[in-house]
Amino acid sequence: MSVEFSQIVHLLGQMPAKQIAKIKNEFSETYIVQKAKTETSDFQRFLLSAPVMSEEQYANFHNQRQHINLWRAH
Repeated sequence: MSVEFSQIVHLLGQMPAKQIAKIKNEFSETYIVQKAKTETSDFQRFLLSAPVMSEEQYANFHNQRQHINLWRAH
């Protein structure tokens, strides 16, 4: 079934307010929550595709942070 968004909005606009509220609640509680759990947002994909430090790079970073913290303390 292929229905355009504008057609859905038009059909919903013809329904009584109680039915619209019922549909909204049904989607909010089940469909939208479930989709949010399974779909990955653009930002999540961006974070997941970011480079990752190697163990050696992390050790180097940690060592440099210690030196910076010592310098700032004095």
